[in-house]
Amino acid sequence: MQIELISVGNRMPDWVQQGYREYARRISGECTLQLVEIAPGRRGKRADIARALEEEGERMLRAIPRDCLVIALEVGGKRWSTEQLATQMSHWMAAGRGVALLVGGPDGLAESCRQRADLHWSLSPLTLPHPLVRVVLAEQLYRALSLLRNHPYHRA
Repeated sequence: MQIELISVGNRMPDWVQQGYREYARRISGECTLQLVEIAPGRRGKRADIARALEEEGERMLRAIPRDCLVIALEVGGKRWSTEQLATQMSHWMAAGRGVALLVGGPDGLAESCRQRADLHWSLSPLTLPHPLVRVVLAEQLYRALSLLRNHPYHRA
């Protein structure tokens, strides 16, 4: 199963890139994780934030592969424990479809992305910085996959 992490932002700090790469590398075999970076909309003193979000949303929607299950990551989404995430991943793999995970930028996800999503997932009730979400998300996917594989990485 191919998981596409479609995330707003580029030129991430080294610690974000290193953390993401480490866990994405560990995810292999029947599941792979691929990062697709979406250029952020213009921000500044006179920037139109609504327009920036709309542009980001358009670019994100174009990046979604065909016939994927689309999951929007947002604070108001459904929360899953690691065990529940492992169960979800098992279902996704059995379905034989790819998965696209949408992570917004500093102002969240565009409404068009929320509407396109098949599921809405929250990593935490906390508002997390979007660069950190990449690392946490990759680690949690690896942890859930480890649980499915009976690998000792996950210790409940």
